[in-house]
Amino acid sequence: MTNDKHLTDEERAIWQWQMWVRDFGESGQTILKDSSVLISRCGGVGGTVAYQLAAAGVGRLVIAHRGNIKPSDLNRQLLMTHEALGTSRIDSIERRLKQLNPRLEIVGVNENVDESNAASLVEQADVVVDCAPMFEERFLLNEYAVRLGKPMVECAMYDLQGQITTILPSETACLRCLYPHFPSEWTREFPVFGAVAGTVGCMGAMEAIKVIAGFGELLVNRLLIFDLRDFSFRTIHVQRNPECACCGDMTKHC
Repeated sequence: MTNDKHLTDEERAIWQWQMWVRDFGESGQTILKDSSVLISRCGGVGGTVAYQLAAAGVGRLVIAHRGNIKPSDLNRQLLMTHEALGTSRIDSIERRLKQLNPRLEIVGVNENVDESNAASLVEQADVVVDCAPMFEERFLLNEYAVRLGKPMVECAMYDLQGQITTILPSETACLRCLYPHFPSEWTREFPVFGAVAGTVGCMGAMEAIKVIAGFGELLVNRLLIFDLRDFSFRTIHVQRNPECACCGDMTKHC
């Protein structure tokens, strides 16, 4: 990220209120404008992340999300529409984000993260926001974020629960420190309200903004867990595992 772009008068007018935020200001807004964020995937959680980052003035979003819109997407994936059922998700995502912020550069990838594309996708971003439901994808994003030294905001939800943490390669615990192995009980389909996914997405977007602009206190070596059944929030302190298969020895590949 480089701070070498200036805001136009129109951009100052659009983002004036958030530039009043303490420790952010016009310099923070300029950094956002010159930043690139990878989001995978862009459904209930990731779609909210993308929408909030577009609204905040992030300059470039790289979005990986495969497939066509299904009826079951519509309870939570706010970048999808009923009239677009059966059409490309990534096309709907690009259209909806451009309606909000026509200045936004979008690299839309009609693929999910896998071994063939993970490195090239992570390379394009200053920050990664992981919203993928499957641990295969999450571990790949974690692996290449660690290899390439890219900060990653890790977002997840299930039922009425959500969790978020931030990974700074070589400095903090990574995802494999938290989950050394694939959780055997995890499934692709799970109970979800859009309001819960949106809550996680908004918090993940704010954490990404803080990472990019360098203000506030990050969720590093801390895992935020909440349950909206009773609105309980707690933070678990985590430590980097020196024997971690991914980040334990940074002189080796994951």
